[in-house]
Amino acid sequence: MCGIAGWVDREIQLPRDRVLLEAMTATLSNRGPDAEGYWYSSRAALGHRRLSVVDPAGGTQPMVRTQGDKTYVIVYNGELYNTPELRRQLEYRGYIFRGHSDTEVLLTSYIEWGPACVEKFNGIFAFGIWSEAEQSLFMARDRMGVKPLFYARRGNAFIFGSELKALLAHPLVKPEVAADGLAEIFALGPARTPGHGVFKDVYELRPGYSLMFKDDTLSIRRYWSLVSRPHEDDLYTTVNKVRELLEDSISRQLVADVPVCTFLSGGLDSSALSAFAADAYKKQGLGPLHTYSVDYVDNDRYFKASAFQPNADAPWVKRMSDFLGSQHHYVFLDTPKLVESLKIAMLARDLPGMADVDASLYLFCREIKKGATVALSGECADEVFGGYPWFHREEDLNANTFPWSQSIRERTLLLSPELAHTIKPEDYAAARYRETLAEVPKLPGEDPLEARRREMFYLNMVWFMQTLLDRKDRMSMATGLEVRVPFCDHRLVEYVWNVPWFMKNFNGREKGLLRLALAGVLPEDVLERRKSPYPKTHNPAYLSAVRNLLLNILNEPSSPMLQLINVDAVRSMAQFTDDGFSRPWFGQLMTGPQLFAYLYQVNAWLKAYNVVIK
Repeated sequence: MCGIAGWVDREIQLPRDRVLLEAMTATLSNRGPDAEGYWYSSRAALGHRRLSVVDPAGGTQPMVRTQGDKTYVIVYNGELYNTPELRRQLEYRGYIFRGHSDTEVLLTSYIEWGPACVEKFNGIFAFGIWSEAEQSLFMARDRMGVKPLFYARRGNAFIFGSELKALLAHPLVKPEVAADGLAEIFALGPARTPGHGVFKDVYELRPGYSLMFKDDTLSIRRYWSLVSRPHEDDLYTTVNKVRELLEDSISRQLVADVPVCTFLSGGLDSSALSAFAADAYKKQGLGPLHTYSVDYVDNDRYFKASAFQPNADAPWVKRMSDFLGSQHHYVFLDTPKLVESLKIAMLARDLPGMADVDASLYLFCREIKKGATVALSGECADEVFGGYPWFHREEDLNANTFPWSQSIRERTLLLSPELAHTIKPEDYAAARYRETLAEVPKLPGEDPLEARRREMFYLNMVWFMQTLLDRKDRMSMATGLEVRVPFCDHRLVEYVWNVPWFMKNFNGREKGLLRLALAGVLPEDVLERRKSPYPKTHNPAYLSAVRNLLLNILNEPSSPMLQLINVDAVRSMAQFTDDGFSRPWFGQLMTGPQLFAYLYQVNAWLKAYNVVIK
C-alpha cells in the first residue's frame, strides 16, 4: 500500500511548489516507508510514498508511460487482485510490460480503455492518472471504499491526498470546521457521512466513484452500484457459490512478494480466511501460516460477557491455531500503552475515532509489522452476511435511525446549548439517515420486511462498514502494514446482496449462510460459536485513566473543547458514570470508557489541528 498526494493548477511554480509537494507527501510517510517519488509538469504536481509489496524494483512511482506522443503519469494506492487476467488481455492487444507490478497494469489499462478501465478492476484502490496531452486528471476509488481519497477545490486548484493531513499541508486548505463538520463529530462520530471530509469544503470521493478534472471543471461519475434483482439459485447452489467466491477472493489476496499473515480471533470470519490461507500455503509448500491475535493484560480477570460480546477470544484462538497448525503470535496490550496511543490513533485518522478500539488496533498492527508486511482480516463479513445484533432485533429494525447509534439525544445533552441549537444533532442524523434510505436500490414487489432488511444491509455497508474500513486502513497504514479484506470482494458482495434473508439467516443463526458454506472447512464448535466482535479492554484501570484525562480537560480553562460542550453535564457524567451503559452509544463496544476517550480525542484533535470554528 502507499500514500498519494498532489494538485492540479493553472501553473506549477518550481522550486517553490517542489517544497510544498514534498511537505504534503511527507505527511504520508507511514503509509509508504520504503520509497518516495515526485513528478511535475506545468500544471500538475504528483507525489507518492511507497510500501513495497509487489515488484519492488519495477513498481516505482510516480510511474510514467507513453503511448505514441501521449504521456501518462500515475500515483496509486492499492492492490489489483486480477492483475494476471488484465495483463494477458493487454498483451494480446500489443502492450509490452517492463515489470510485473499491478501499477503498470493499472496505468496501461487506462491508456487502453480510458475511464471505463475501473469497471474491469478487482481490487482495492485509490489512484490518480495525469494525461499530459489532455491536461486532465482522472481519479477513482474502489467499489467498497477500502482505500481512501480526499480532495478539495480552491479557486482553480484541485488538491488531493490519501489522508486529510496531506490536504491540510497545502496552504490553500485551512483547518476550518463549519456547523456541518461539528455535526459530523458530535452527532454521528466516529461515523462520517459518505463523501464528507469534516473540514470545510473538503470531500472524500465515495466508493465506486471516479472523477475527472479538466479545464478547471470537475465531473464525478458513479461507475458501480449494487443492483437488486430476484435471487434465482436454490440453497445448495447458493452455499457452493458463496464458498467458491470466498475461497477465490482469499487465494487472490495472498499474492505478494513480502511476508503475509492473517488476523485470527477464533471467530467465524477470521477463522475462515485463516483456514483457506493455511490450506493454500500447504498446497504451495510455503510452510506454516503465521497468525496473530490481540488481547489485553488482565482481561482474563476482568472480562464481562454481554449481548454484544458473549465470550472471550483466547480459548478459541488456541483452538483454531492448533487446528490449522499455524505459527501463532499472541499480542497482549497493557492499559498505559492503550491510553498513551489514543492521541496517536486520532492523528492517524485525522479525526476523533473509535477511541481504544482504534488505539488497540494501531498497537496490534505495530507488533504484526515486525514480522509481516501484509495481513488478511475478516472485516465486512458482518455487514455482508448480516452478523450484527441489529439485523435480528425487531426494535432495531423498527428504530428508524442508525441502529449502531441510538443515543443521539443523550449525546446532545453533553453539548453547549448554543452548539446544540446550531447543529441540531437529532435533525442532522435523521436527515443523513433519510438520504441514505433514498439511495437503496429497490426490488419491485419485494415483501416489506425483506425490503426493510435490504435497507438495513445498505445502511451497514455504506455507513458502519466504512467506519471500520477507515479504522482498519488508518491504523494499519500508520504502522506500514497493508491489511487486505477478502470479504469485501465486490463479486461476493454483489452475489450475497440479493440472497434472501431466510438463506442468510439459515437455521435462525446470524450469518447462517456463511456457516453452511464453511462446513468441512472449520471445526464444528467454531462454526457454531456466537459472534463476538473485536475485543476491548475490561480493565477498570482503563476507565479510571480516561476519566482522569477527561476531568483534566474540564479543569483546564484553555481546553478548546470547553466552548462546545455543556461542562457541568460532562463533568457529572465523568464523575458518576461507570461502564454500566445499558447499550453501547456507538457500535457494539463503545460504552462509558469509550465515550470519555472519544471526548478526550475531540479535544486533542481541536488542539493538534488548530481547528478554527467557522
